[in-house]
Amino acid sequence: MSSSLLTLIGDESVVLDVEAADWESAVRRAGALLEAEGVATEAYTQAMVDNVTDNGPYIVIAPGFAFAHARPSEAVLRTGMSWIRLAEPVPFGHEKHDPVDLVVALAATDTNAHTQAMAELAKVLGKKDRRAALDAARSPEEIRAILSGRAPDGDSAKAETGAEEAPAEPDAPAAASPEAGRDQHLVLTVCGNGLGTSLFLKNTLEQVLDTWGWSPYVQVEATDTISARGRANEATAILTSGEIARTLGDVGVPVRVVENFTSTDELDAALRDLYDV
Repeated sequence: MSSSLLTLIGDESVVLDVEAADWESAVRRAGALLEAEGVATEAYTQAMVDNVTDNGPYIVIAPGFAFAHARPSEAVLRTGMSWIRLAEPVPFGHEKHDPVDLVVALAATDTNAHTQAMAELAKVLGKKDRRAALDAARSPEEIRAILSGRAPDGDSAKAETGAEEAPAEPDAPAAASPEAGRDQHLVLTVCGNGLGTSLFLKNTLEQVLDTWGWSPYVQVEATDTISARGRANEATAILTSGEIARTLGDVGVPVRVVENFTSTDELDAALRDLYDV
């Protein structure tokens, strides 16, 4: 499954049992792997730290999982990712998902190069059995096998086992359903930079829309806070984290806070609330 994902995560970019005193140390350790692989410079690692300092712990998008990233810049030499599992979890300051024991860092040259890899990673982390296997893996080789869709023993992993499944397409009132409108609805998923956590949210939301059969009627775009304010009048709704929702303020359309960006159950509930189904 995850050929695009594994292409971005180098053989030396997966490290387990990493010692980190706090969240900043954890982000810097993940950034150091990007630097060692020639993906980014030290300036990019600092930018990832500054992103959390400036915007809060919105990069913690699921229980125990932080997705470290910053905007594309000259500090990014090529698109790539690193993966560290901490020896001891550390708090990032997130109200619900602390402490964090898995930090994945992304450096991207633009907003498009890593889209497929992000979709693959969102699906892997959204499956309970895969996440449990990643937490229990004893070596980087096992991590890569799980990410590729294989069990550590080489057998194919059963994607359905333990995975969250969105309920079937709801029977929506005509006035509330996207099918009722002639124009495609627009839902914005928003993060500080428009290329990291917002893509996770976009990919999970699209999984639910596919299950419902609503994908032809609802367009989902991942964007940053500045662009979201400018495009809010075009959107049906905005989905984002609590930290980013507070930054956005009142933009004239419904803003729904999502806690777990990898949970199809939570996104299913958010859509049902938005469309009253």
